[in-house]
Amino acid sequence: MGSSWFDDSMSPSSPVTVTVTGAGGQIGYALLFRIASGAMLGPEIPIRLQLLEIPTGQKAAEGTALELQDCAFPTLDSIAVTTDAAAGFNGTNIALLVGARPRGPGMERGDLLQANGAIFGPQGAAINDYAADDVKVLVVGNPANTNALIASAHAPDVPASRFTAMTRLDHNRALAQLAATLNVPVYSISNVTIWGNHSAAQVPDISHGLLRQPDGNKIPLVQALAQKLGGTASVEQWLEEVFIPRVAKRGAEIIEVRGSSSAASAAAAAVDHIHDWVGGTADSWTSAAIVSEGSYDIDPGLISSFPVRSTGSGWQIEQDLELSTGVRARIDTSLRELREERDLVRSLGLIS
Repeated sequence: MGSSWFDDSMSPSSPVTVTVTGAGGQIGYALLFRIASGAMLGPEIPIRLQLLEIPTGQKAAEGTALELQDCAFPTLDSIAVTTDAAAGFNGTNIALLVGARPRGPGMERGDLLQANGAIFGPQGAAINDYAADDVKVLVVGNPANTNALIASAHAPDVPASRFTAMTRLDHNRALAQLAATLNVPVYSISNVTIWGNHSAAQVPDISHGLLRQPDGNKIPLVQALAQKLGGTASVEQWLEEVFIPRVAKRGAEIIEVRGSSSAASAAAAAVDHIHDWVGGTADSWTSAAIVSEGSYDIDPGLISSFPVRSTGSGWQIEQDLELSTGVRARIDTSLRELREERDLVRSLGLIS
């Protein structure tokens, strides 16, 4: 592995190397301009972009690189486009693994995981061999949790805690639905959690959520919803029939309306994830899929979404939250799905 972005011998203005896979796709297109503009790491950090694509996507990535040059972003130090993983991950400080194999007609889950194993296994190995010592990895391509598990398994020299999967989009969707229902700004809502897998089995949880009122005081989200919807029973009905299924199935809703999958919102969530991981969270937590060490009886080694904080050095799970019977049951359902995926990729020889 290469040198560190935080090496004391380097000046604070030394470029940070960011690798984006699947850079020629829709999410990559929406993501790259945000990164290059400084939205992810701040206006003082120069960015060295490395765009990794498969041969059929190379021209699209090269076209995007030309557009990025034309934007004349002060924070963009350089751009390189490659189809070679060794070059793509050389010296990488931050890797955003966006490119993945989508489920095709007639594909079983095992077929999908096998196809993605052929992508994320070699990428994990290249990160292990060529990335910087401080590399941070975010897997965006689905099935994100298990793809991150595969990548991590092929990078034995990189701490497993450096491999994460994106549930920030689900978290942002939950915030947006709550803000719309309560007719309040998104920033007034805090401490919402997404547990488990990034799938329809995910668990949006508002039981510890807070709403900041105009006078600065915070009240429980459940209390605010009860006032808005007409009582606790109405809140429970709304959560079960509207909120939880809509957050979990928002991606499908967007495909039905837009005709294609989420792109800009996924890119924005990836920027948020890395921004908070590197820069730290404020006085509330967010959601990220990270390797479990056993908190909340989630199997050690699984990559699951948790309520997390960051001080800039790494994600820390918010501990000792009380879980209702309903939330616990949903988490257990999501865990069964994660275990099934883990056991399947193990049987396929993709992890040991």
